[in-house]
Amino acid sequence: MPALKLENVYKSFGSVDVLKDINLTVEDGEFVVFVGPSGCGKSTLLRVIAGLEDATKGSVFIAGEQVNDTPPSRRGIAMVFQSYALYPHLSVKANMSLGLKQEKQPKDLIETRVQKASEILSLNDYLDRHPAELSGGQRQRVAIGRAIVREPKLFLFDEPLSNLDAALRMNTRIEIAELHRTLSASMVYVTHDQTEAMTLADKIVVLRDGRIEQVGSPMELYNNPANKFVAGFLGSPAMNFLNKPDGQGGTIGIRPEHLRVAKGGKITGKITHIENLGSDTNLLVRTDTNEPITVRLFGQHAMDVGAKVSLTYDEDQAFEFDNDGLRVMR
Repeated sequence: MPALKLENVYKSFGSVDVLKDINLTVEDGEFVVFVGPSGCGKSTLLRVIAGLEDATKGSVFIAGEQVNDTPPSRRGIAMVFQSYALYPHLSVKANMSLGLKQEKQPKDLIETRVQKASEILSLNDYLDRHPAELSGGQRQRVAIGRAIVREPKLFLFDEPLSNLDAALRMNTRIEIAELHRTLSASMVYVTHDQTEAMTLADKIVVLRDGRIEQVGSPMELYNNPANKFVAGFLGSPAMNFLNKPDGQGGTIGIRPEHLRVAKGGKITGKITHIENLGSDTNLLVRTDTNEPITVRLFGQHAMDVGAKVSLTYDEDQAFEFDNDGLRVMR
């Protein structure tokens, strides 16, 4: 039985359609990430699943039960917010157990679940502290622990790492991935960060303007994007797009790592900037046809800004898109 199923879901605010004909299945135990640019509807979709917003049309099923008219507290979901949403006057233990106390669960059950969650999240040494005494990463772990103790049918994460610095984001991302493996739980995770999507998801849902553009595993979407938008959104540095040389419109997409410096190459231009990253070197190039592209070279390379460069690539690693941005299959 799927953990979540959405059938023809629409959401409108007045005359503005925010979600348009969303159809999606999240299998039991699957980690699904909603990703897309700001304003694409991903957080609104999560709120519709949680019951914090009502779907204008369509059906929402959680564990096989239609929940359109079911309040959030009875949907069997637990939500982790960007803002942590912890009570500052309560200890870590009290924050984690509050939801179960409000449900009037037995004290021994509450104690058992809080202890189990704190062990999973390495919070045993912090149970008597208050949120103000914790780092941002520790507060987020407490918020996740509060969700774990409820043993929900479905975990919902709304951009949980966006308030953390880069190092903490990576560490907490690893902890969430380990948590998913430990619990074998069904999780839906919203982010604007394609790196989070690529590294966490079993399945990525790419949204744009309230519609699903493509659904698939990270490598399926990376290697076989359905359109120019998906191709350009996933991957860092982003895919390069060049006008087709035949003058008939459309574009050629080439990932930066698939370009090579070579004499007599298919593309010539001038280096405008160099990013020396140690393990990689990124060349920003302005082609002779005045198109900006990025070249990702493995390792360290001694090159100069302003130098002319000749580039080549393998035809079977290039993508072709028509004037509407749709992938042209060869």
